[in-house]
Amino acid sequence: MDKVRILLLDDHALFREGLTRLLEGEPDLKMVACCASIAEATEVLRQRPVDLVLLDYDLGKERGFEFIAQARQLGFKGRFLMVTAGMSDAESVRALDLGVGGIFPKHSAPMVLVQAIRKVMAGETWLDENAIQALVRVSKHPQGAGQAKPFTKREAQVLQGVFEGLSNKEIGARLEISESSVKAALQQLFQKTGVRTRSQLVRIALEESGTRWK
Repeated sequence: MDKVRILLLDDHALFREGLTRLLEGEPDLKMVACCASIAEATEVLRQRPVDLVLLDYDLGKERGFEFIAQARQLGFKGRFLMVTAGMSDAESVRALDLGVGGIFPKHSAPMVLVQAIRKVMAGETWLDENAIQALVRVSKHPQGAGQAKPFTKREAQVLQGVFEGLSNKEIGARLEISESSVKAALQQLFQKTGVRTRSQLVRIALEESGTRWK
């Protein structure tokens, strides 16, 4: 089985060391380099193949978005997962607009990060509830007419499940509600965003939230 080759860019040495120890115990993951600066990380991309970059937003005097731009200029085709202590609403949706595969808060359980990595590498989007709420707060109606219809807490929770690729049954089990309640929440989301399918819901939510911050 080919291992996911990971580059970690974070300016905190203790975090880099702890995360490296965690990932070394996973049979399908391989840490190829740990870097504290954008210059170090771009040099790694020039010399070694990387599938996934675990990227902190706040790199001291630098910002993670700067590295994303430089990596793309180098022709990097892999994926990014933001692992951060905190980002503003604008920063969160900007990250999604730049093609980041997910936003993972550092205060979450370490093993959940392993799940997030696998989800992102499977082509899915990983967002915790705070990131979902950030998207909700800046989302707008696709046609741009009038004021955005706010999502309820339940709709935001269901939307989070959709982003994570969960089925209606799995979303219901997580929220301890029936599948019919999940379907009802999805119908409300479809009406508020003007789409008809789950995939369209994910796409329009990301596109519309990102458009606001371009």
